[in-house]
Amino acid sequence: QVQLVESGGGSVQPGGSLKLSCALSGASVSLYPVGWYRQAPGKQRELVASINRIGTTNYDDSVKGRFTISRDNAKNTVYLHMNSLKPEDTAVYHCTVVTLGNPYWGQGTQVTVSS
Repeated sequence: QVQLVESGGGSVQPGGSLKLSCALSGASVSLYPVGWYRQAPGKQRELVASINRIGTTNYDDSVKGRFTISRDNAKNTVYLHMNSLKPEDTAVYHCTVVTLGNPYWGQGTQVTVSS
């Protein structure tokens, strides 16, 4: 069974940084694409960043230059490094993996950016 566990969220001031982690079990991060989504209150869920099996990364325009997605194959974990955080980055962040057409989601981690 595929499971994803996110961690690393918290509260930071604007301009601060956080590193989110997504630990997978039941699927290898080196074989399947993994994405980070976020959902703010009253807004639709949006894809923030993704990394595919060969390591190609993609970012939403709103986070380009500020966020970096990476992975550690040995730890079977995908990270989202978030710098220069803005209040509009406040949301619940989820990671997801799609294996054989089936999407799996983690429980999410809250990120709050406020002064």
